Amino acid sequence: MAGELKRFDVYFANLDLVIGVEIKKRRPVAIVSPEELNRHLGSVICAPLTSRLRNYPFRPLVTINNTQGQIALDQMRALDKERLQAFVGRLNKKEQECVLSCLMEMFAP
Repeated sequence: MAGELKRFDVYFANLDLVIGVEIKKRRPVAIVSPEELNRHLGSVICAPLTSRLRNYPFRPLVTINNTQGQIALDQMRALDKERLQAFVGRLNKKEQECVLSCLMEMFAP
């Protein structure tokens, strides 16, 4: 993947092969790892987007290219940068703040 990968950018990624309840197929993913990691590692931490809306606590609502969905933070995973395909868009400021808030709640002591 060419160029700098930034937190909150959204790319299409192929998530196959999976096991069990893991989210699969080609779909948009939001990068949640910070730029410092993205610059130095061969992988990025991403969370898949889904258009199937659920009332789950760690799935913030987002709109990308006029399509509403949720970021499945409960399905985060490290992806090799080679899995990232086309750039889709970027989360807006409010969505970014919501993602960070959810992550803090998920991982805070």
